[in-house]
Amino acid sequence: MKMPDAQQHRLCLLLFTLVLHLASAAEVSVWSVDINSTQEAVFRKTLYANTTIFIRFQGDVASCDSNLAFNIRWYLRSSVCYNEVFNTPDNKAMNMFGMDHMLKEDWNGFYSQGYIYADNCSSLFLPKVYYPEFNPYQPLSSPKSGPVNHSYFWPDKPDIGAVAKAWEDSPYLLIVKVQPLFRGADEDELSSFAFIMKVEMKGPHDYSSPADFPQMMFFMVMCIVYVFFGALWLFWCACYWRDLLRIQFWIGAVIILGMLEKAVFYSEYQSIRYKGDYVQGAVIFAELLSALKRSLARILVLIVSLGYGIVKPRLGTTVHRLVAVGLLYLFFSSVEGVLRVTGSFYGTVALVANLSLSLIDSCVMWWIFISLSQTTRLLKLRRNVVKLSLYQHFTNTLIFSVAASIIFIIWTTKVFKLVDCQRGWRDLWVDDAFWRLLFSTILLVIMVLLRPSANSQRFSHSPLIDEDDEEEEAKEPMLNEAFEGMKMRGSKPESNGSQKLLSKEDEDLKWVEENIPTTVADVALPAMLDEEEELLKTKMERSKME
Repeated sequence: MKMPDAQQHRLCLLLFTLVLHLASAAEVSVWSVDINSTQEAVFRKTLYANTTIFIRFQGDVASCDSNLAFNIRWYLRSSVCYNEVFNTPDNKAMNMFGMDHMLKEDWNGFYSQGYIYADNCSSLFLPKVYYPEFNPYQPLSSPKSGPVNHSYFWPDKPDIGAVAKAWEDSPYLLIVKVQPLFRGADEDELSSFAFIMKVEMKGPHDYSSPADFPQMMFFMVMCIVYVFFGALWLFWCACYWRDLLRIQFWIGAVIILGMLEKAVFYSEYQSIRYKGDYVQGAVIFAELLSALKRSLARILVLIVSLGYGIVKPRLGTTVHRLVAVGLLYLFFSSVEGVLRVTGSFYGTVALVANLSLSLIDSCVMWWIFISLSQTTRLLKLRRNVVKLSLYQHFTNTLIFSVAASIIFIIWTTKVFKLVDCQRGWRDLWVDDAFWRLLFSTILLVIMVLLRPSANSQRFSHSPLIDEDDEEEEAKEPMLNEAFEGMKMRGSKPESNGSQKLLSKEDEDLKWVEENIPTTVADVALPAMLDEEEELLKTKMERSKME
């Protein structure tokens, strides 16, 4: 059934809401901060309960001044609201240092604080136990009431370098202030100091956080799924290698890139789990690989929609537009990924990258459904039932994907965006996983519909059939117009009701045999005879005159 234009346009407009999704960066658990003056540092992370927070200091002991002491104060705060911790800028977060009440009503949480004093740099760099027992933590009081005088204590003892423990699964904000103290000398006469403060947060799942651990498991499962895709596709190709289509090589390339992408991202999360940090070069490679895979994925869906290798033997000038769209998306997607990893994704650069990706994705979505509409219309005119059934299944899959995407966007907007307090932070990984799973589903449908088989050639473009169909479609109206209204001298009246019904091809052949030769002969032959008689008469008259 043909999709109405109005419905098609509404469907494309709905697709525009799906144009852009940026994957959130993984949370690191180890930070190294250079300290060379009075400095404040803010650290954000979701933590499991009983996660231990360590603060250590490293530097050159010989460069320390014996008259220099240090006072390091820290403040740890948890909140049920994800946005309070991760969406608060550093300058505003500093104002929360030492705060014992909630920012807003029902933004519940706890806090703990303490300090570390060192007489000199040598004492500061020396590994030691800072406290005989962990400092207690207290609940945040309501803004409308007074402070809560109830504290919770830890039964276990701290290890070397440990300063605090997480009391529940929650987003945490850690603020550290380093203050040098000058004794017995003027501040101007003292030499400058420099050392490294190292902060670690290690819990039940090593350095992994409750927000990232499900994402890591998802990438592990998807890596296994893509390995299965690759093995299945390789088996099909090996069994029917004589009947492979060009479009099937594109599908194989996308499967290989998807497998590599999932493996690299899984290794990134594994590195964070066991080391607390990731190698920036490896993450940049993963982002570039992901950008390449997403670009080829869009081109794959486009060339399937255009009917490459199935309806059309070649794409002609459309290839240049496909290459241009793919390169543009690859460029802006790579820039966005690299800047996000390096921490430079903000301001005008972020706006330009987001708008560019949105525009390109919008054009791709529109192009896909316009091409699908044209391809299915052409197959209906040719009455190619096999190929038409294939494209109807593919179109239904895309429509289902759009409907699922709309429902998911409404859910994420309601849960994560249109709320004052983001309590569903445990489900944030789903916002990235859904889109990867959705494309994998579309890829699986494409694999099943265009899988190599003994009958693969029934889906390929056949010049002897498809081109003849096109010529017949173009010539049939011309023949009808040419012979319309002409008197059919050789035609005989049909018998009344006793004649058997013929197929369309038999009727056309019968009509041509009975009408076209007779009509042409009757029209053209008398004119040729008249011409010959006139020539003979003219010659005879000239001979008489001579």
